[in-house]
Amino acid sequence: MYIDSINRHQTKCSHFNVRQLILPGTLIAVGTFGVYNGAFRKLDINIKNGMDNLQGNHFFRVDDYIQYLPALTYLTFGSMGIKAKHSFKERIMVEATAYISMTALTNIGKFTFKEKRPDSSARNSFPSGHTATAFTGAELIREEYGLGIGIGAYTVAVGVAFLRLYNGRHWLNDVIAGAGVGILSARIGYWMLPLYQRWFKWNKSSSDILVVSPVYDHAERSFSVNLACTF
Repeated sequence: MYIDSINRHQTKCSHFNVRQLILPGTLIAVGTFGVYNGAFRKLDINIKNGMDNLQGNHFFRVDDYIQYLPALTYLTFGSMGIKAKHSFKERIMVEATAYISMTALTNIGKFTFKEKRPDSSARNSFPSGHTATAFTGAELIREEYGLGIGIGAYTVAVGVAFLRLYNGRHWLNDVIAGAGVGILSARIGYWMLPLYQRWFKWNKSSSDILVVSPVYDHAERSFSVNLACTF
């Protein structure tokens, strides 16, 4: 009875609901509006000038790395004693689908709009790929592990978006649209999950185990990490 209840909850969470389009759709629409709207462009420029004054040529490039933190923790939290809604193999498929979708949507935007970056380094500013990457992971974590952990993941994602502005790599509308793309991509990953469960005939009541263990080789004087996964 308990397992059946959880399975029904997982299926409900994974099914498409048009209301789930409202938030990401709004963010993408606002960001797209800002590409050509004069008033929004003035806001973009004002924020860029404020960030230039704030950083004073002292850049902080940690956003190049922490953008991937939510994606990594989404897969590993379940093996650290944190209760996940889905098995490890299901999370792999959800995350792979989400990031494939995110990459496709982001590149379509970059090639379609060819928006110049604030630092004039290239014409691929819209939408922000770093922001989309971080928000994809944050939404995956929120959906899988709940709002409490999700708030922490979204804090990281917002930090990445801020640093894209701070480092002069994106306009405000770029990061707004990037956040929308990320949230939408994560939801696409979960919408596809019921199909994967049917295609691969996964038994949702079964469990899997992921074990990560460090190993020290005395002869070679080196460390390594062993990864064992049981599906």
